[in-house]
Amino acid sequence: MVSARRSFEGTLPIASMSRLCEVLASADGVVRFELDFGRDSFGSDYVDVRAQASLTLICQRTLEPFVLPVVVDTRLGLIKHERDEAGLPPDCEPLLVPEDGRLNPADVIEDELLLVLPLVPINPDSSLPDEVTGHDLDEESAGHERSENPFAVLRELKK
Repeated sequence: MVSARRSFEGTLPIASMSRLCEVLASADGVVRFELDFGRDSFGSDYVDVRAQASLTLICQRTLEPFVLPVVVDTRLGLIKHERDEAGLPPDCEPLLVPEDGRLNPADVIEDELLLVLPLVPINPDSSLPDEVTGHDLDEESAGHERSENPFAVLRELKK
């Protein structure tokens, strides 16, 4: 694929990616991908991975599902030995391939999607309801007046 500078594009069902499905709230949908294999001017083999998907995660703030659009656009330098990593250009992430040089494109796409997921998924449009936080708008404004100086209570005790 590298020598022929092959390119692939298509879709994969999210449900076919078992490791990715373990961290998702829903396995519905597809991943659109493009893979471009080649060799750069330094003689390094690479694959450009581009993928887009809408993944359903559980918000860790509200514990409700939300859809997170993810985009992958990375170049992976194909290496057979870990020592070859030093010879890769700075814009290449290393991808260790077996001795026979074969790799499963679906696994590469799944790996890259797992890497772009946030460690703690939080829906940017979410906020905790008042009954969870125990705050009320009236209490908040009164609380600011009372807690202007946190040491005021200690001053009273000292007298």
